Amino acid sequence: MAAEWWFYHIERGELVSAVAPLLEKCLERRWRVVVAGNPETLERLDVALWTWRDDGFLPHALAGARSAGPAAAQPILLAPEADPVNGARIAMLLDGTEADGDRFDRCLVVFDGGDQTARSRARDQYRAAAARGVLARYFQQDSGGGWVEKAQSKQPG
Repeated sequence: MAAEWWFYHIERGELVSAVAPLLEKCLERRWRVVVAGNPETLERLDVALWTWRDDGFLPHALAGARSAGPAAAQPILLAPEADPVNGARIAMLLDGTEADGDRFDRCLVVFDGGDQTARSRARDQYRAAAARGVLARYFQQDSGGGWVEKAQSKQPG
């Protein structure tokens, strides 16, 4: 079964302020996630996820970090490639990273609207998902930082 592709267009704020709540929702549903992106982005995200809330943190590890422990044990694994070594069924793709949709139930493409390269890459990924006939949904950030669905490639079911 091919993955659903969900696209999150960041309009304001930092990447972590958009990514952290999405990851929190995944953990609430008991979903394991692999977050794939550039090493610099992943390192910033690694630091931020420990302190993004005053009353908690998101359990995660940066792939290859000595203190991380086994990758397979991590509910959220930050890695340069979308490889579900932690049993992830969800891939969160940053920085234009690709994923084999057949390896996941859902691919979440998160991109900054101000980054023309990332925006163009996300458009290509959306078109490719729609052309394959899988569900592709596009969400844009509203003025309060929430997500509003703006497009869908096909009806679910």
